[in-house]
Formats: sequence, structure tokens, C-alpha cells
Amino acid sequence: MEAPQGYRVALLDWLACAVAGSGAPATRAARSAGDGILERVTAAGCAGHVLDYDDTYSPGLVHASAPVAPVALLLGAELGCGVGAVLDAFAAGFETTAALARAGHPALYEGGWHPTAVCGTAGAAVAAARLIGLAAARADDALALALLRAGGLRAAFGSDGKALQVGMAAAAGLQAARLAEAGARVPREAVATGPAGFAAAFGVPWPAGDAAPAVLENWIKAYPCCLATHSTIEAALELRAAGARPDGVIVTVHPLARAAAARDDVSDGLQAKFSLPYVAAFTLLRGAPTVASFDGVDEQARALARGICVRTDASLAEMEARVEAAGAPPAQVRHPRGSPQRPMDSQALRAKVHDLAGTRLDGVLDDDAAPAAEVIAAAGL
Repeated sequence: MEAPQGYRVALLDWLACAVAGSGAPATRAARSAGDGILERVTAAGCAGHVLDYDDTYSPGLVHASAPVAPVALLLGAELGCGVGAVLDAFAAGFETTAALARAGHPALYEGGWHPTAVCGTAGAAVAAARLIGLAAARADDALALALLRAGGLRAAFGSDGKALQVGMAAAAGLQAARLAEAGARVPREAVATGPAGFAAAFGVPWPAGDAAPAVLENWIKAYPCCLATHSTIEAALELRAAGARPDGVIVTVHPLARAAAARDDVSDGLQAKFSLPYVAAFTLLRGAPTVASFDGVDEQARALARGICVRTDASLAEMEARVEAAGAPPAQVRHPRGSPQRPMDSQALRAKVHDLAGTRLDGVLDDDAAPAAEVIAAAGL
């Protein structure tokens, strides 16, 4: 898939997730905070991420669309822009977010940071600066201001805080661009790479600018839960198809995947999305999880999960998993469906969008001259 089409696919995928996530409690809370564009961007950013079904750039373990798309679309609509201008701004912000996360991987994750919120603030500012039409020096001010707001913790995973901190990062990026437009001046070099700047504070290198487009390695998720659980789901599906019994189940993953999906016993659907034993148990018992599967906790799966052993093996790829169960040979999955190595075809992508949003988004991004406001209206953002 060529880069331009990749951005269009990523934005459509995010839109569908936002439609389906619009009624989540975290989204409703964000929407109740106000009706200005910053509050609307926060709510939209939350809606697009709350299902944990939105696209992911695995080399940086970051949802590069999540903090950028709401700014590109809502600000674009406010400014009277067309879809083409929105996609241009979205691409610039996507690449900024992905580059920062890639340079900081795995240090950001291992340090307890949520890369999507940390890096997405900068990406959102870049997208907003592009739409506003800031000159290069003023766009640098916007980026520097955004870096001052960088933050977000993995401790929020399994709670409303995970999606909300992504929405807040999006709003912070937009506010940074608006402040730069109004005359705020901040030295980008000092803030980005100075002795007490972003790179030094987070303990990561500043990204080089010569990488291939990150969107070429983007992952359109096939399951509405933490990316680190997807190979476990597919390995469990293989065992289920082979007639394995849900006895003596052992899940082995890379240590980073274990850190991402660290929950064991769970009490609600949000926590379940980040539990390797739970998703393994659920899949062995019920099949692949859907959005509705995480509306609550399946008590039989929860009980089975308590007896599942989770191990780590640093020789595995970060998103690889091996699952063992009685009655069948172990199943091992390195590249689950939706990954860049096994991308979903156009029919599967269309099915995902229709499952999340019905037909309301059909064709909304096809015409670059179409008003962004029409996209916002179709998605109900």
C-alpha cells in the first residue's frame, strides 16, 4: 500500500473507532467538560481510542492516528478546509508522532510512559500548525510548546485515563499551535534537544529525519484490545480449532508484551483488554473477541484465566506469542492479522468499518475537495 492511501486508511479506521466509541463513559465525561474546540478535540480523541481498536505503529508501539486525527478533522472543519488539506495535516502529524515514538522505543514504554500521549502532543501541534498555515519558525514554536505538555502514563491502562490522556494530548497540541499563532515564542532546539529538554528528560534520542514513511508499517487492528494480546488470541484460536482442552494453559510472550498487557485477574471490560490470561481464556472458550465481548467480564473466562500461566521469553519478537494447552501441539504466532506483514484486505477493512459505524462513513474521505465539515457531520463528532 502506498503512503497516501495508507493515511486515508488509517484516518478512516480511526473515524470508525470514534463513531463506535462515542458513547463510552470516558467520552461522555470528556464531552460534558465543555463545547469549545479544545473540549471537542479531547472528546473526539477519547472516542477514537477508548475501544483500543485504532491503528498502531508497532516500531514505536504508538497509536499515531489517535491524537492527530481529531485535530486534523475538527480544526480543518472549523477553518473550512477540504478533505485533502485534512489528510495532508494528518500525515504530517502522524509521521511526527511515529518518529518520536520510534526513536524512544522501548525506553519510553519501559519507563512507564504512554508513548501515544507523550509523542502525540507534538504530532497534534504539527497537524494544527499545517492547517493554520504557520511559517516554519512559528511551527517550531508550536512544536516546542507542545513538548512542554508531553506526558501520559501506562498506569492508566485498563481505565478511562488511557483514552482521556490521548484526547488531552490532542487538545494540548492544538492549543500549542494556537499560542504560537498568537505570538508565543519558545526555542525549539533548547526544548527538544537541550540539556534539560525533551530528549534528556525522557532519556531518549531525538529522531533522525531520514526514515521511510511510518504509515507503511502501520497496523490496522483486527481485535479491539491491546496489541500485545493479538498473537495470543490467534494462537488460542489455532488451539481451539485443533480441539485443545482449556487445561494446563501456558502463554509465553516477549517481556514488553507482558508489560503492555500486565493485568491478570480483571473486574471489568477495560481491564480485560489488557490481560493476556483473560483473552487467552476467552478465546479458547468463545472464539475471537469482538467489541461486545468487552462490554463486561465473562465469568467463566475469568475463572479459567486464574489458572493460566504467563511466561516471558526475550527471544520472541515483541508482539509474538506461544500458547500451550492440553490435547494439541503448541501454537505460535509472530505476525497476527492486521499487522504490516499480514494486512487486512479491502474487504476486511470495509467489514471492520461497517461493524463499527454502519454505512455512514462510506466514501467520506474519497473526494479531496469535499468539506471536512461533512466528514465531521457523518461521524457525529
